Amino acid sequence: MFPEAKGRPLILGDFADGLTRGVETAVNTVSEAFFEPVIRLGVTGLSRSGKTVFITSLVANLISRGRMPGLRAAADGRILSAWLQPQPDDTVPRFAYEEHLAALTGPEPRWPEGTTGISELRLSLRVQPSGLFGGVSGPRTIHIDIVDYPGEWLLDLALLDQTFDDWSAHALSRAAPREAAEPYMQRLSETDADSRLNEEVAASLAKTYTAYLKAAREAGYSDCTPGRFLLPGDLAGSPALTFSPLPPLSAPRGSLAREFSRRFEAYKRQVVKPFFRDHFARIDRQIVLVDVLGAIHSGPKAVEDMRIALADTLAAFRPGRNAFLSQIFLGRRVEKILFAATKADHLHHNQHASLTAITKALLADAKGRADFAGAGTVAQSIASLRATTEDTISRDGRELDVVRGRLLQDGRRAAFYPGRLPDDPARILSPARDGAETWLDADYEIMAFAPEPMTLKSGEGPPHIRLDRAAEILFGDKL
Repeated sequence: MFPEAKGRPLILGDFADGLTRGVETAVNTVSEAFFEPVIRLGVTGLSRSGKTVFITSLVANLISRGRMPGLRAAADGRILSAWLQPQPDDTVPRFAYEEHLAALTGPEPRWPEGTTGISELRLSLRVQPSGLFGGVSGPRTIHIDIVDYPGEWLLDLALLDQTFDDWSAHALSRAAPREAAEPYMQRLSETDADSRLNEEVAASLAKTYTAYLKAAREAGYSDCTPGRFLLPGDLAGSPALTFSPLPPLSAPRGSLAREFSRRFEAYKRQVVKPFFRDHFARIDRQIVLVDVLGAIHSGPKAVEDMRIALADTLAAFRPGRNAFLSQIFLGRRVEKILFAATKADHLHHNQHASLTAITKALLADAKGRADFAGAGTVAQSIASLRATTEDTISRDGRELDVVRGRLLQDGRRAAFYPGRLPDDPARILSPARDGAETWLDADYEIMAFAPEPMTLKSGEGPPHIRLDRAAEILFGDKL
């Protein structure tokens, strides 16, 4: 969690970062006022929440706007054209839009590979302004810079206000009751971390801890830090990722425990801070994709873990809670945040309101836990790409509203009924807060569907659920 920021001496590097950020903010403000406005849209979410599919479908549907009636500028015909062009950040990988779109819309459609690092894409819109002066001023160009980054990186913000001992205590307390952590806890019990540093022992501990994090993620848990352990990129095998949580120790000079503490501080300084300074602090609008259905399927403990992770996520959007963020934001902040429960197409539409209500309740609890008073937040349920159709079938003398789709594992077509979500979100959140092992009065299932082959008409993007409304919430006011 995020304790109140403690005072610390001013460091010259931090001052320089703040001064640079101030100059960039001033230049961007002038540029947007007199030239072509730029909206930097952050897209994040934990693994398998659907970031890649969201960005691909959003861009395709903004280029071909036939399925975007909920975006007012599109419905009014004020978006005259849309096109991709080179992004402004030359050192950030380009989001592979064309490759991902081909995967989704090809003759044998498949889900594209997920996010493993940061990427960016610039979509430019030629828009006719509305209002009194719209006809006088003529069309203008608005750029949407879409920044895709893993949600695991966002959760690392919590580490900035923690010492190695603080983080270790938190991580070990979360891991202790989880079956997936048993190999790491066993390995830890066999290790004398106060003994002299041995790189083989260090690597073994880090590897076993990383395996636990991956297993926890597979089990539906959200709070899996440090985030780069799961998505190491070119840092794989580096000392910055070769540490793990330890119980309180004396940690003499030259010991494994002392070195792990040093590496933890290096991770914060060399990995976490540059991301927030160089990328996160420049975001104007943000969507956080959340696999609420997956957490519900995994059980009450996974839902509670998601609630805590959402609180940690919200804290990143309240710079005043963290001294480092306060310096790099310099008065700026993300203006709007949309928390979107994905995979709404796994439910019949008559359950979408319940999914949205549960997401709103999770967000409200998280806001209270984070003492959040930052950007405006909205919750919604969406499907970036609709992979199912709806039907009603009879079974055991009752009517069931189901979805039909192509199963991911073998391609067979099947009808699926996931169970009935409660109308009252408390029936989900209360057992989760109370530490229940299972849902007492219902079973909630989830099925993995493959994308359907599609034939798109001219002017239409891929089918979706409420993607147009998500776009209106995120940047409709800027169009």
